[in-house]
Amino acid sequence: MGRLLNQIKEPNDIKRISPKLYPVLAEEIRDFLLNNVSQTGGHLASNLGAVEITMALHICLRFPEDKVVYDVGHQSYVHKILTGRKDEFSTLRQKDGLCGFPKRSESECDVFGTGHSSTSISAALGLAVARDLEQKDNTVVAVIGDGALSGGMAYEALNNLSILRKEKKNMIIILNDNKMSISENVGGMSRYLNDLRSRKSYSEFKENVESALNNIPGVGKSVARTLKKSKDSIKQLFIPGMLFENMGITYYGLVNGHDIYELIHAINRAKQHEGPVLIHAITRKGMGYKNAEKNPEKFHGIGPFDRQSGELLAKKTKKTYTDVFADSLVALAKNNKKIVAITAAMPSGTGLKSFKKYYPKRFFDVGIAEEHAVTFAAGLAAQGMHPVFAVYSSFLQRGYDQILHDVCIQKLPVFFCIDRSGLVGADGETHQGIFDISYLSHIPNMVLMAPKNGREMPGMMKFALEHNGPIAMKYPRGSVYEGLSEYNAPVELGKSEVIHEGQDVVILSVGSIMEECEKAVQHLQEKGYNPGLVNVRFIRPMDEDLLRELAAKYPLIVTVEENELIGGYGQMVSAFLHKNKYHNDLLSLGISDYFVRHATVAQQREQAGIDADSIVKSIIDRMN
Repeated sequence: MGRLLNQIKEPNDIKRISPKLYPVLAEEIRDFLLNNVSQTGGHLASNLGAVEITMALHICLRFPEDKVVYDVGHQSYVHKILTGRKDEFSTLRQKDGLCGFPKRSESECDVFGTGHSSTSISAALGLAVARDLEQKDNTVVAVIGDGALSGGMAYEALNNLSILRKEKKNMIIILNDNKMSISENVGGMSRYLNDLRSRKSYSEFKENVESALNNIPGVGKSVARTLKKSKDSIKQLFIPGMLFENMGITYYGLVNGHDIYELIHAINRAKQHEGPVLIHAITRKGMGYKNAEKNPEKFHGIGPFDRQSGELLAKKTKKTYTDVFADSLVALAKNNKKIVAITAAMPSGTGLKSFKKYYPKRFFDVGIAEEHAVTFAAGLAAQGMHPVFAVYSSFLQRGYDQILHDVCIQKLPVFFCIDRSGLVGADGETHQGIFDISYLSHIPNMVLMAPKNGREMPGMMKFALEHNGPIAMKYPRGSVYEGLSEYNAPVELGKSEVIHEGQDVVILSVGSIMEECEKAVQHLQEKGYNPGLVNVRFIRPMDEDLLRELAAKYPLIVTVEENELIGGYGQMVSAFLHKNKYHNDLLSLGISDYFVRHATVAQQREQAGIDADSIVKSIIDRMN
C-alpha cells in the first residue's frame, strides 16, 4: 500500500495530506483499486474515473457531518477507502464482507443507500430540506453521472430543486460526465452535453468578463449587474439551451474532473452559493488503467482478472441464458420483420448488441428509462409491432405501473424478457431478481413463463411472439443448465411438464432452480424415497388440471422457487388447494421475507434453503 494511502485510516484523514501530494495520492488510490478489484471483481472503470472527484469532496467537506449521495453507488469505492474501510477491501462483495454499494449500516459516512440509477438528486434534496428544517448548515452533495441523468426521476428532482432556490439554500450537484452509463449514452441529453463539452468553459468565461467589467472605473460594476439581470446575457450566448440555469440551478463548468485543484476550487465556490449549483466535471471512465480506458464497458463490472493483460481469470466455457436469448431473438427476427427490440441502456448486458448488429433500424436504446421503455413498447404493440423489452429483473420493478396500466389493461402483446431473474450473487440486495413473480403474477392478462434450462428458451420465445397479449419470460444470470435436455415437450399455454412420476412427494420446480431440484430428486431416490418432479413452465396461468392430478396422487406437494415466498408461486398453489378444498400437505421453499445480501449464488441458495441438500432435508423433516 502507498505511503500516503497508509496514513488514511479514518474519515477526514485526507486533510492531513499536503496539497502538493494530492496527485501522488490519486495514483496510490488507483493502484490500490487495481490490486484489490483484480482479485475480488467489482465495478472498476467507474471508480477509476471518479478518484479526483471523491478526493476533492473529502478535502472540501467534513464527514460524517457533510453528506454525499452517490448515484447508483457503483463509483463509491474511493469514498469507502477515504472513510476508513480500505483494510476490508479483500472482502469486497463477498459473504459478510464489504458491500459494493453505499450502505447505511456499514458507515455513518454512507448517508443514503443506493444501487439503482437516477435517485441521488431526489435523496440529496430530501437531506438538504431536512437540514434546513433543523436549522443546520452542513453541505449536501449529489454525485450523478451523465448516464444516470437520462433517467426520468432525475428530471423530477431537478424540477423540484426550486424549493432550495426560493429559500436561497445550498445544495451541490456534481455531474460526472464521461459519456458513459454502462454502455455509451444515447438520446437528447447526451447530445446536449456533447454540445456543452465542445464549448469553452462557460464559468471561466463568465468570471473573466465580470472581473474585467468590475475593474472599469465608474461604469463597470453597473454594466456587470445589468448583464446578470438580462435574459439575453452572456449566459444565453455560450450555453446552448441553458437547461440547468433556466431551471434555477447555477451551472458551473466545464471542469476537468481529473484536475484535483480545479475541482477543489469549484466545490469551495459552490459551497458559498445561495441556491442549488451544478458542477459539470469531465472525466474518463477507467482513467489510469489503459485496458479499462480502451474498453470501459468490459471493466464496468468485472470478475477477477489479470492486471497486466486485463483478461478474466475464469474463462467463459458455457453459453449463458443471455447468449441463448440473444441468438434466438436474432433467428426469430429474420422471418418476422415486426419484431423490434428495446433496451434501457443495457445493450450488452441484455444480449441485444447482436440484434442491433443485424437489425439496427429495429433496435431502440431508450437510456436509463424503464418506465418510458414499457409504454414505448406498448405504443409499438398498439400499431401491430412485436416489441421485445429485454431488461434486468430488478430494473423492471421501476416500470410496474406502466406494465399494469399501459400494457396489461389494454392486452397489448409486449414480450418482457427478464434477465437476472432470481439470485444474482455479489451485487447484493439492490440487484436481486427475487420479486418478479410477486409483482407480475397478480396482474390480469399477464402470462409468466420460466424455462428449466437453455434448450427450453427458444421454444418459449417462439411461443411468446405468437401470443396475442402481454407475456414475460424470466431467466437467471450465468451459464445455462444443460441437464434434462431430453425433456423438451412442446410449449403450450398454461401447461407444465412432468419430468418424473413418483409416489411419496412431488416437487414443483419454477425455472432454473430445476438444477437443484433434479439433484434433490436423485438424493431422495438414494435414500429410498420415490419423488415426482414437475417443470412448472407457466407460473401464470397455472396448470390447474395438472395440480388436480397431483393433489389426488401425492400426500406432500413441494414448490421450489428463487423468489420471495410472499406473493410467490407457492402461495398461488396454496390458494388453489384451499379454494378447491384439497387437504394435501404443502411445503413452499423460497426466499423467506428478507433482503438477500451479497455472496455467491450457491451461498445465497443455501441460506434460503433452496439448494439441493436443504431441499432434501426440508422434505424428509416434513415427511417424518
